[in-house]
Amino acid sequence: MNLINKQVTHKSFGLGKVIEQNDSYIDIDFASGKKSFVFPDAFASFLKLNDKSTNEKIQEMVREKVAIQKKKEYEIKKAKDIRIKERERRLQREMLIKNLKIHPSSQGAFWVDEQDLDTVFSDWKVSAGEIKSGKNAGKPNKPIRLNPNSVCLLTLREQEKKEKDRCIIGLFMVNEDFIGKQCEDGLIPAHSYYRIRLTEKESEKMPFWKYYINEKYPNNITWNSGKYRYFDNVFIAQILKDLIKLKTDTQEQELLGEFLKYFCDINKLNINDIPAPSGVLVR
Repeated sequence: MNLINKQVTHKSFGLGKVIEQNDSYIDIDFASGKKSFVFPDAFASFLKLNDKSTNEKIQEMVREKVAIQKKKEYEIKKAKDIRIKERERRLQREMLIKNLKIHPSSQGAFWVDEQDLDTVFSDWKVSAGEIKSGKNAGKPNKPIRLNPNSVCLLTLREQEKKEKDRCIIGLFMVNEDFIGKQCEDGLIPAHSYYRIRLTEKESEKMPFWKYYINEKYPNNITWNSGKYRYFDNVFIAQILKDLIKLKTDTQEQELLGEFLKYFCDINKLNINDIPAPSGVLVR
């Protein structure tokens, strides 16, 4: 927009005329001499073009620039807030890892029914089921061993298949503030980042019984009753290592690598000393 020779009015200097202009500055000749101003910013408050139509166009430029600046400031603040929250989360995580008492079997394997698949993966929550007998029958189970160091391993056995064909369909760290003893509704929410779902083809290559073994009955492949069971912390590290090899998507591999490192850190496992799977199918 060419403003050369356009008349303007300044709140202090009075009437003037534009004599020079570029994308960033504008020079105006007043009775008191030449003055330079930032363009178009100066028109937001103390400068006004005398031509009404042109002035409105300038004001639109000012509004656009202000909007862009506000958006930029918002993005900067947002990025800063994210960095602060990440730093706080990292410090909280370090304190958690330092002070958390780790049970050697504080992971949970869950039997997900086929009709519940969509709900589990849309809500990213899994149910511990209900108590079946006694005075508390019908009340939600409390997964008392599950804490911020725990993973929920999601498994599926299709009705027409045998128990040995049970496969892993997904897994997630529990939410960072989840405490099993305090869980009243029996629902276990997933961590916002450390969670992953397997495709059908991937699940077929991840049999649950390759990793799981009941030490009391080491040769048995039976789930028996209940929606979940606890198992050894090392099993999850084995599963995550195998998933990294199985996945072909780079981003998913990176996520699983971070998942594995976080899991080993919080469970005080040596990531370089994870044994090979030794579940019933392997034995």
